[in-house]
Amino acid sequence: MNTDRFGNRLDPSVGFARGTYLTGSAAEVRRMRHAQAVAARRDPASIAIFTGNPRHFPLQPEDLEVWCEEWVGPGHFAPRLTKAAQEHFGGGETAAVVNRTSAGIIAAVLALANGKPVVSLVPEGDRSHASLLRGAKLAGVPVEEVSNLDAMQAALASHAPALAVVTTVTSTLARIDDDLSRACIAVAKATGATVFLDEAYGARLRPILHGGAKSLTLGADFAITNTDKAGLSGPRAGVLCGATAPVVATLAKTSELGQEARAPIAAGAMRSLEKSNPEDLRLEARDGQTISAVLAATWGADVVKRSDLGPIIGEEDVLARVLAHAGRDRCDLVPAEATALVGMRMLECHGVLTVNTHGVPGGRVSLRLKPVSGALDRVGGPGALADELEAAVETVARHLDDPAWIAATLFGEP
Repeated sequence: MNTDRFGNRLDPSVGFARGTYLTGSAAEVRRMRHAQAVAARRDPASIAIFTGNPRHFPLQPEDLEVWCEEWVGPGHFAPRLTKAAQEHFGGGETAAVVNRTSAGIIAAVLALANGKPVVSLVPEGDRSHASLLRGAKLAGVPVEEVSNLDAMQAALASHAPALAVVTTVTSTLARIDDDLSRACIAVAKATGATVFLDEAYGARLRPILHGGAKSLTLGADFAITNTDKAGLSGPRAGVLCGATAPVVATLAKTSELGQEARAPIAAGAMRSLEKSNPEDLRLEARDGQTISAVLAATWGADVVKRSDLGPIIGEEDVLARVLAHAGRDRCDLVPAEATALVGMRMLECHGVLTVNTHGVPGGRVSLRLKPVSGALDRVGGPGALADELEAAVETVARHLDDPAWIAATLFGEP
């Protein structure tokens, strides 16, 4: 589809429509900077994180003197980092840390695509992460997305790619069955392609919540995961693990681009892996399911998608509810702007922090409520959260024809 249900043209690089206010990445950064300022005005104890990313920094005082020293620190903790990554991913020869998972994905494409199309396996009905598409654009190569074994085989035969990417769990938490992942990885490797797993969520969500296999036992050459989501505490970073050649090639490219993790971040990522506790993810999942049940009762089970970690309400459905409150069927906002406004109101009024306020440019714009540990209690429980969401929707509905209010809410300025 080229348009959303309201007739707005979709930007193919991000999968949602740009609008009058959120015109592109620069506008999204302005929104994020304003959201950070709004959050900073609140008592930190009143902030409830519903992004699924706690983003703590788990270094110990004794780590600072040696590990965080830029010249010799990484040499001290490198063996320990590799061991922690191997245990987390279920194998691999070496490990490295980059400053974001997105940076690692972009670098992998630039380093390994070799001028050929990238074949990307994603769950049926979903899409690759925006960073993969951006990496391919920088590399000057197309991406062909497939969702089943027949399509994978056809794409491999057509393109003879140097790089195939498998996203076992997307940011909407859609999931590929392990057997399909194994089969597609095997046929891709048989053609000579290097296979890269985007395991930002999948490295933990599949094994812990679904009894699936650890990442590298699926047969891929290397993989990457976030250290600040799905049961890990932070800091925000990406950990690469796998065969030495693709890991080093990707790390070299991140170094060229200034995207490698410096010593303190890398040491913090190692600590995050070491302190990983499956029960943390199970608790987040239980709280998320509680929220999903409450919202399904008020928004409708057909609107609220129940993911493993909490409800997802599509941006078009949020705009439709805003319009219903306003008693109209059209407005000048696009769905991404509606979810951003709702998110800003929930943050300012109730301390509810979501990806709709703090998400990176180009990220998904659906309303996602993935609570970290303790977040649900901070807002007073699922019923209170549902009421706060409804209040935010009502407020946005009252201001649809007030561009000054919209701009001030999104950016803190006209």
